[in-house]
Amino acid sequence: MSISEQAAGIGALADPTRRALYEHVIAQPDAVTRESAADSVGVAAHVARFQLDRLVELGLLDVEFRRLTGRTGPGAGRPSKLYRRAEQTIAVSLPPRRFDLAGHLLARAIEHASDDVPIDAALREVARDEGSAYGARIAEGAGHADAGPADASHEYERIRPALADQGYEPRSTEDGLVLANCPFHDLARGHTALICGMNQAYVAGVAEGLGCRHLDAQLDPGAERCCVVIRAAEA
Repeated sequence: MSISEQAAGIGALADPTRRALYEHVIAQPDAVTRESAADSVGVAAHVARFQLDRLVELGLLDVEFRRLTGRTGPGAGRPSKLYRRAEQTIAVSLPPRRFDLAGHLLARAIEHASDDVPIDAALREVARDEGSAYGARIAEGAGHADAGPADASHEYERIRPALADQGYEPRSTEDGLVLANCPFHDLARGHTALICGMNQAYVAGVAEGLGCRHLDAQLDPGAERCCVVIRAAEA
């Protein structure tokens, strides 16, 4: 889920009826029907259905279908549509931060590290793998996996939205793409070499997964921006 989609989900709870329905659903030990949710907040069932389904679309709730009688077979009736809290976590910060991703990469690096592989090298390796997997998913969804155009200018346009969805805020310059925001900013301030190395490896992996063979993610720290800059690779 992109940062804009997460923000839309949280913004949806500004509606008092929608928020009341959401709070009722998440407070229950089991999934609930729209009728019970409607009764709990004092609205009509059709209103509850519309608002609950909207919360599902926004990723705040999940649905399941189950026969509440416990009966099966002919004559058991149709399964009821039930609502429950979504399993995914939604958190929004401005400017965007991805401490969930950093934690995931650090945990993988600790598992991967050994006496022969120091933690910083392990972190760069898993970060590049993770970035490459993310880039490959984007490429496959866009229908251009392993079929990159033959110059860097097109590849800049390919990688820009992928990095924007991760909170990097890419911006074009005469020198390439600068990343106006660092999703790992607070961590990088305290552990600069470790986190910036992870960051560079992740962005390089995204480029690799997208098939951007003519781009190079380079460490080039600057004031008020991410330490990574994307430039055309040297021939």
